[in-house]
Amino acid sequence: MGMAGICVGLLVILVGGSWIYWGLKKCKLIKLKEKFFQQNVGLLLEQQLSHSRGGSTDTTKVFTAGELNKVTNNYDESRVLGQGGYGTVYKGIMPDNKVVAIKKSKICDQSQIEQFINEVIVFSQINHRNVVKLLGCCLEAEVPLLVYEFITNGTLSEHIHYKARYSSLSWEMRLKVATETAEAIGYLHSLASMPIIHRDIKTANILLDSN
Repeated sequence: MGMAGICVGLLVILVGGSWIYWGLKKCKLIKLKEKFFQQNVGLLLEQQLSHSRGGSTDTTKVFTAGELNKVTNNYDESRVLGQGGYGTVYKGIMPDNKVVAIKKSKICDQSQIEQFINEVIVFSQINHRNVVKLLGCCLEAEVPLLVYEFITNGTLSEHIHYKARYSSLSWEMRLKVATETAEAIGYLHSLASMPIIHRDIKTANILLDSN
């Protein structure tokens, strides 16, 4: 009985210690999320005020970190749509089954955080059928996560170079893609509330939908 009592006592101590450890870890994570949220909201407001021609970001939804964890299955590798020097884009499936693309940046310096905040401000004000729409963001990460509409049919680069996977584009379709790309660039340069110079127009950045 004495030995059993000691074993039970040690087990209670171990379980209790484990609960305290995870409780403290969870509390620290919550505080960190709150810190990032406050920091990013401050930058967001600052950027809004700095743009004299800036508009509203009311149509851009603010997601929680938990919501985006859930829709990406905790950022599972099977959900990766693309990777680059900036970070990774994941496929997310919303509760209403709407598919989205979530841009998750690598941890970086303050200037890149401000760049992402600026992207939220700028793209929340763009409404053009040939420019990918920003649906929302998450401010609970050090670098804000950006949620975009999901474009279903791959990139122009894939259609040109990977013919085994994608059907070849007719000349009529290529002209349509070229025309609509030019319309999007013209809009960004001249008609957007804040003119935008893309600086990285290439076939890998031109996405095609089902049409």
